[in-house]
Amino acid sequence: MPESCPSTISVLPDDAGKRLDQFLAIQLDVSRARVQQLISEQKVLVDDTSARPSLKLRGGERIQVLGQPERPPLRAIPEEIPLDILYEDDDLAIINKPAGMMVHAGAGATDHQRNRGTLVNALLHHFASLSAVSGEMRPGIVHRLDKETSGLIVVAKNDDSHRKLASQFARREVHKKYVALVQGWMKKDSGTIAASISRDRIRRTRMTTRHAGGREAVSHYKVIRRIDSPFGKFTLLEVKIDTGRTHQIRVHLSSLGHPVVGDTLYGAASELHPQRGRAKPGTPGTISLPRNFLHAAELELQHPRSGASLALASPLPQELQIFLDLLEKGVRTAASSKA
Repeated sequence: MPESCPSTISVLPDDAGKRLDQFLAIQLDVSRARVQQLISEQKVLVDDTSARPSLKLRGGERIQVLGQPERPPLRAIPEEIPLDILYEDDDLAIINKPAGMMVHAGAGATDHQRNRGTLVNALLHHFASLSAVSGEMRPGIVHRLDKETSGLIVVAKNDDSHRKLASQFARREVHKKYVALVQGWMKKDSGTIAASISRDRIRRTRMTTRHAGGREAVSHYKVIRRIDSPFGKFTLLEVKIDTGRTHQIRVHLSSLGHPVVGDTLYGAASELHPQRGRAKPGTPGTISLPRNFLHAAELELQHPRSGASLALASPLPQELQIFLDLLEKGVRTAASSKA
């Protein structure tokens, strides 16, 4: 529906008492969220006047919809976004992804929110060729990292490399090592979490281990060190995964009662406060981490063309190292002022 051709809908007496957003969602066959977005953008007029989504219709009104009910389709658009490229040849590239960057287009109220600032946008700008195996919206993407997880991700430049890399992932021949900081002290020095993962039936943005019939997921953890800080107890972990399910490490560690620091979706505290009697001079009243303390630190695979072993490592990002230092020292320094 072009912007210049508004849709006009007459409200019948039988529709009296219905909310405006509910009525339009049925009439236009779109979600209420989409209708509410149109209303917030003042693209819905009731008798030539802007209205609230909760407006109760009386019957007989004339509603004009000035915007397109359906969002325009997502398009992968090149963007000049800096990339930390750790390795590159004609077949693949290995990128050190920052936290806060989505791998590919996703949810969002506007086209800009849904499809700008992603890794795919940056890849399309930096590389002349990318594989098409995963489709137009995910060129080059062989595997994913969560938005708030930083670290190593491999990108395929051609279809043959993509298929060979994907086969390695499927056969569990790609070795990935993560570093995670969790709340509390892990009881064991090492362990394996084998718990299937499925989508939470109530909170659809979450995954869970509590339902039967999920997808197999296996994670192995090893304690690097336990931290007894003014802000409580924490454990720094090395985590390896056999499978790559959505939110796998975060869900598995949370299921043990040890959510990843910063991961409020799975139960981590939004702010950390010093415990009574533990604060040192200079200890801040509260600290917080605006991302998850989860970093894909090591990646090892076979080169898809030569078969040679290819191994790369990425140190902890500065914001995570600063936060860790702050926990262990308990005192904010000039270097940690941004933590």
